[in-house]
Amino acid sequence: MSVTVKTAQQIFDQVLNKEELFILDVRNKDDFKDWKIEGKQIDHFNIPYFELIDGVEEIMDKIPSDKEIIVVCAKEGSSKMVAEMLSEQGLTASYLKGGMKSWSEYLYKTEVYSDDKMKVYQFVRVGKGCLSYMIVSGEEALIVDPSRFTDIYKKAAKDEGVNITHIVDSHLHADHISGGRILAEETGANYYLMKSEGAIFDFKALENYNKIDFEHVSLEVIAVKTPGHTPGSVSFFVNEKVLFSGDTIFVSGLGRPDLGGKVREWAKDLYDTVYNKVSLITDDVIVLPAHYADFEEEVNVAGYIGEILGEIRKQNEMMSNQSESDFVEHVAQSASSETPPNFEEIIAINRGVEEAEEEKQQELEIGPNRCAVHHTN
Repeated sequence: MSVTVKTAQQIFDQVLNKEELFILDVRNKDDFKDWKIEGKQIDHFNIPYFELIDGVEEIMDKIPSDKEIIVVCAKEGSSKMVAEMLSEQGLTASYLKGGMKSWSEYLYKTEVYSDDKMKVYQFVRVGKGCLSYMIVSGEEALIVDPSRFTDIYKKAAKDEGVNITHIVDSHLHADHISGGRILAEETGANYYLMKSEGAIFDFKALENYNKIDFEHVSLEVIAVKTPGHTPGSVSFFVNEKVLFSGDTIFVSGLGRPDLGGKVREWAKDLYDTVYNKVSLITDDVIVLPAHYADFEEEVNVAGYIGEILGEIRKQNEMMSNQSESDFVEHVAQSASSETPPNFEEIIAINRGVEEAEEEKQQELEIGPNRCAVHHTN
């Protein structure tokens, strides 16, 4: 039998369609435990590639003979060889093109919201749990929290017949490299970031803006300063319809304020955000976060990651009827010792303090995001 090559998009489509999959992951056990392709209909078997160098005979009783075996490794080479071994044993085998690196980098676009003033698109980075957005209005577009794959946003804008004129980052990202500065250079758009995040390149400081207007439309973007995840975290409240919450509020939890080593101090800021700022926003507003933890749990029936604020309030015990002291204590107890992989280097790159070639950026980003603290029932 011949071996089939599968792209990250093809595998994601199978996950999205809730197809039953069997994945043979030949990375080392720690990497597999830390981060893998996930889904309720996926069965995994993990064995390091070096244990299969002499053949796959010893694992034949551990893998099904009546379904396709999708072999996964870090970058493709090992999985291709194992898939060929399985094929020689008469099994239907395929491998993930580009390995988990390609899974980490795949994004797909879906429409979130549309009215007579704007359209909102969400870009889901399925292997990282990262979310970015494009707001289209008139002949212009604003990009929220762009990834480093800037061509995706430029193509989306071209498809809409609009120009990217504004780019905003809700905070200095710790788990992935922002495309904001590069995208601004490529498009001539204004790039906005909080000055308090410590970036050393040229940008427009969000501290100086209460709103960002699109030139020819009545589209208002209000930056609600919401420290919590990092000292310069913000959210963006658009047309009183959509709240881009950054890493402050997730569908399934709140942002983690412990990455700066000031968990109790920043937890108080997060409390102020939730109880004195977000509390003024109505229940019917759509919340669109910068990350998600579990795609199948958090994707809604419309096919995007997001939820109305009222529903998030119902599900999240920490967003109502909590004293500041109880809130801070709960968040402090939930603080994790696990940080996003390579987060200090990634933060340095996003500040402009360090530079990295594409291959280095790929290596730094591989792995899960760990930016949420879950407080849901």
